Amino acid sequence: MKICVVTPRFAVSGVPLAQIRFAEALAANGHSVDFVIGCVNRGLAMPKVLGVNVMLFNRANVRGMLYPLWKCFRKNKPDIVFSAEDHLNTIVLLAAILSGSSAKISGSSRVTPYDTYSTKIFTKRWVLKQVFRTVMWRANVLTCVSKDMVEQYRKVFSNAPHVCVYNIVDNPLSRQKMLEPVDAEWFLQKDIPVIVAAGQLEPWKGFADLIRAVKEVSRRRSVRLVIFGEGSLRDELERLIQELDLTDNVKLPGNVANPLKYFTHARVFALTSYVEGMPNALIEAMMCGCTPVATNCPTGPRELLDDGKFGYLVSVGDPISIASGIEQALEKPIDKHLLAEAIAPFEEQTIIARHFELLGLTNDRRKLAHADDQCQL
Repeated sequence: MKICVVTPRFAVSGVPLAQIRFAEALAANGHSVDFVIGCVNRGLAMPKVLGVNVMLFNRANVRGMLYPLWKCFRKNKPDIVFSAEDHLNTIVLLAAILSGSSAKISGSSRVTPYDTYSTKIFTKRWVLKQVFRTVMWRANVLTCVSKDMVEQYRKVFSNAPHVCVYNIVDNPLSRQKMLEPVDAEWFLQKDIPVIVAAGQLEPWKGFADLIRAVKEVSRRRSVRLVIFGEGSLRDELERLIQELDLTDNVKLPGNVANPLKYFTHARVFALTSYVEGMPNALIEAMMCGCTPVATNCPTGPRELLDDGKFGYLVSVGDPISIASGIEQALEKPIDKHLLAEAIAPFEEQTIIARHFELLGLTNDRRKLAHADDQCQL
């Protein structure tokens, strides 16, 4: 099948990385895949996407993708379109309507609707809600990355058709990346446990809370913290590390090509977000064997950790609670069999099968090959 996977921009963050994994998985399953991307964030280069045709529109604004998508749908005639993020989902649906495309369309929501839509009349978010409501009929499937988020959409839109489909996290390439060697001294030494975290250095990730929590833990035992990622708060976080006299205990190495190999050598992964959809980095860390400590923010962590069965839930914005969770994780790590049970729903073939089931299609390679042969006769 001809499949188009669309994302608004490339950044070292959850949505674009998840969409790349999804596009590569579809290609590995024998589909012809176009990966459409609006723009690449400044200072970054678009990585190679295996087995996929990358189409870069160079449109920094999602609205600017409407005409290129219209042309793409008219020329390439995809059988299926997968898009992610609500603003883009709206544009994709509008482009499909205007182009007369017969493609089946699946739009995925990745953040809480309360951050996207509003009931306050004539605001930008209110207008977006009305536009999306108008074009929603064209979607064959609308999905969310967590069950709690589905419930939120049903409160924002009456009779919302949204269902839960997780992102792909566990795939063969990720498993290979876990085995790559590391040369960072902290991860090779076993005498002092390493706590890891990853994400954009932005306010909603709560990394200042995490650094303060590590200060609290360090009063009772030696620990080290490594936060992977970049963002606008780097200078502020570095000052906080100095103020708390943690320069020998906390590192901010920036973005790295393969964080999974470091996760494999860490003891604990700490997620301290104020808001999440379904945190991919937390799932990756659990796949690597880290005991998870996560804030109980509105969607994602509680569902993933099954109310504490698979990890330690702590209070949002509370360094003392986070410190307690870290100490519990170090004292009583989660068994690897429980971690494997927790991440099983995020396995590549499970997710692809779920998408095709919802679209009323098959992903059986033999049936796909037979259908292609029939088309050529």
